[in-house]
Formats: sequence, C-alpha cells, structure tokens
Amino acid sequence: MRTEAVLAQFGDIQVAELTGWVERGWVQPDGAGPGVWEFREIDIARVRLIHDLRRDLDVREDAVPLVLSLLDQVYELRCAIKSMVRAVGAQPPPVREAVLTALKSPPG
Repeated sequence: MRTEAVLAQFGDIQVAELTGWVERGWVQPDGAGPGVWEFREIDIARVRLIHDLRRDLDVREDAVPLVLSLLDQVYELRCAIKSMVRAVGAQPPPVREAVLTALKSPPG
C-alpha cells in the first residue's frame, strides 16, 4: 500500500507525522521516501498501533519507543512460546509428559 492510501485510511495522520514515524524507525516501509514508500500489512498494523497509542490512549511521543519496544518483546516471547509448544507436541508421549510435569513443578 502506498503512502497516499495509508494516509487516506487514517484520515487524521498527515504526511509529516507519518514521515517522522518512519524516520524514528517506528514504521519501516520499503522504498526511499514518502512518494515511493510501500507499506506491507505489518507496517499498516504498526501505523494503526502508533495511531491508537497517540490518539486514543494519549501516549506521549517520547514514551512511544518504550511502549513499542515492550510490545515487540511480548510478540517475540509469544512466538518463542508457540515454537516451544510445537516442539514439545512433536515429542513422544513420555517426553511430553516429562516436560509438562517439569513445567508444573515449582521453581528451584
């Protein structure tokens, strides 16, 4: 999706604001500038997230990088957990049971 289409989808974002988000690395479309940027689905989701943080939740601009970093970490952890669940699920039943028992045990 091109810049113009993104701006049309979010009627209250101006090109200067979107450009700032890209320059700060909050959104990473393909292309060399506003006229040629190509936003993928993940970029649109990121724009939506930043838009909601700034407009709906009133998150200050200086706090946005921290919020984005924390949300990125949560996403990465969820992906890692899904991978582990698949890996454990692919093991023979005795191994699965041993892993599940170990997970239920208190730490230490």
